Amino acid sequence: MELIELAALLFVVALAAGVIDAMAGGGGLITVPALLWAGLPPVQALATNKAQSVFGSFAATVRFLRAGAIDLRTAAVTVACTFVGAAAGAAAIQVLAADIIAGLVPVLLIGFSLYFLFSPRVSDFDSRRRIGDLTFALSVGVGVGFYDGFFGPGTGTFFAIGYIALLGFNLRRATANAKLLNFTSNLAALILFSAGGEVIWTLGLTMAAGQFIGGWLGAQLVLTHGARLVRPALVTASLAVSLHLLWQQYAP
Repeated sequence: MELIELAALLFVVALAAGVIDAMAGGGGLITVPALLWAGLPPVQALATNKAQSVFGSFAATVRFLRAGAIDLRTAAVTVACTFVGAAAGAAAIQVLAADIIAGLVPVLLIGFSLYFLFSPRVSDFDSRRRIGDLTFALSVGVGVGFYDGFFGPGTGTFFAIGYIALLGFNLRRATANAKLLNFTSNLAALILFSAGGEVIWTLGLTMAAGQFIGGWLGAQLVLTHGARLVRPALVTASLAVSLHLLWQQYAP
């Protein structure tokens, strides 16, 4: 395949992934295999995926900010903790094997999909918070941030479930704030991967254009349709990532 054809295909893939990722997370389930198919080694595929996905998460975050769905002042500590966690994860994946945590992720995501499907807390209305902002930042921010830098699939779902189950956010606010943290973790990981020389910028920037458009469109869908669209999207994305990871582990 010629370079122009490959670039056009990856642009379309990134646009679709940007829409999905803004609504429910799991966009990497589309883009990482596409980069592997293009011939990149695994670590370079993960690194280049961060280079393009940071644009999609940025576009979605800006759209949510413009709509007033994110309060940056209350999110600042969690953003900082997420950045530190993701940077540590991106440093670790360059010297360790990601399969040390891969087996646990499908089980968690299947459990979360059932939570999204049946819990009355997953709605367009806020509910009671269970922990304080600092505890949330140190646990979910650092923990999920590290996971995103180290491995990645389902990160948006992990952040969203944290906001819903622990801080009592409605689904729209949870999705918006999860995208802010996802942008933060993408940026931190990208900086570390760039320093390690792992990013293929020609492909990453081509996909970035598609991600930016897709992220903006996906955020608009969340703001317009709320839980009745995002809830099934989150369940579908969680199960899709779980099945994909299980297939990778156990397929002959």
